[in-house]
Amino acid sequence: MNALAATNRNFKLAARLLGLDSKLEKSLLIPFREIKVECTIPKDDGTLASFVGFRVQHDNARGPMKGGIRYHPEVDPDEVNALAQLMTWKTAVANIPYGGAKGGIGCDPGELSISELERLTRVFTQKIHDLIGVHTDVPAPDMGTGPQTMAWILDEYSKFHGYSPAVVTGKPIDLGGSLGRDAATGRGVMYATEALLNEYGKSISGQRFVIQGFGNVGSWAARLISESGGKIVAISDVTGAIKNSNGIDILSLLKHAKEHKGVKGFEGGNPTDPGSILVEDCDILIPAALGGVINKENANEIRAKFIIEAANHPTDPEADEILARKGVVILPDIYANSGGVTVSYFEWVQNIQGFMWEEEKVNNELKTYMTKGFKDVKEMCKNHNCDLRMGAFTLGVNRVARATVLRGWEA
Repeated sequence: MNALAATNRNFKLAARLLGLDSKLEKSLLIPFREIKVECTIPKDDGTLASFVGFRVQHDNARGPMKGGIRYHPEVDPDEVNALAQLMTWKTAVANIPYGGAKGGIGCDPGELSISELERLTRVFTQKIHDLIGVHTDVPAPDMGTGPQTMAWILDEYSKFHGYSPAVVTGKPIDLGGSLGRDAATGRGVMYATEALLNEYGKSISGQRFVIQGFGNVGSWAARLISESGGKIVAISDVTGAIKNSNGIDILSLLKHAKEHKGVKGFEGGNPTDPGSILVEDCDILIPAALGGVINKENANEIRAKFIIEAANHPTDPEADEILARKGVVILPDIYANSGGVTVSYFEWVQNIQGFMWEEEKVNNELKTYMTKGFKDVKEMCKNHNCDLRMGAFTLGVNRVARATVLRGWEA
């Protein structure tokens, strides 16, 4: 089942639990706007190259639409639609005043020079500048993009609309980015894990973790969990996988990964098969890489008691059912990885106010939001006698449905 089919399925289950009117259900599912643009740029060698860019704006009942822009060869309209819809529910679960959007360009950023990436980003911005905006749709970085990409979008957008730092988040600090934004998703994962473990009378300290993915989210989660006393026994990334039953020294691994562009070859752990990382013996499994990695093929073999979904849509619906029968508790992506968009909201607020927060304030506010978010999800679980995924979906869908009705937008 692809990401869009799985997201639609979860939405429909939540709508049924909430008893939503079929017309309202249909209007909540249909995207507000889908944009597809051709971006042609001169390459460094003088030849022309064309790329297709997308922006799906899903819903704006609760505020401006919000979502990342990814540069990847396999950017696909279905995936962008699914992720835009997930952002609608995620911002509602986090209880921040946004809707959902997502975008991307079908390209391989590794094969483009910095100047080619800049030209591509600026052309894409020229094509969509009148459809995004501080109070309309606020992009952010995603796979294959980063603060520099956001700086180019901000600059290009500002040529048309005047200096507007709040039009994107995840910017460099020098252009109005927020302190603490880089670590935000990983820190949110750590706070979410704390909230879940507290329910079971446990803490992070002494728990054994396996983390799939050592990019921004996985590396920050590993670092912060390690600092809180968690023992990380296995880690993988695109270069390979390592394990150490006594716990991996994360600070040493971070240094190694920076120097060698990955975890492969790290001497503080034994090499292992990246394909078996998800079924390593541990207490808590954190998939922090791609979607669809936990499926019916490997779900039976998973030995973790808890799964914290740091990636978007890492667990297929079939795997969900198998894991539920085994008693594995899954903390769903639309809550677990919402730290990034929450601190993006803080960045937007700071830009609009023209007032920078200290990093301590950012982190404290994030902890407040993540802790409150978990309580709200648990409340919905109790009200509808459902698991955490449906608790999060019913929470998000209910908040968007209420805003839609209050604005008089129901069909």
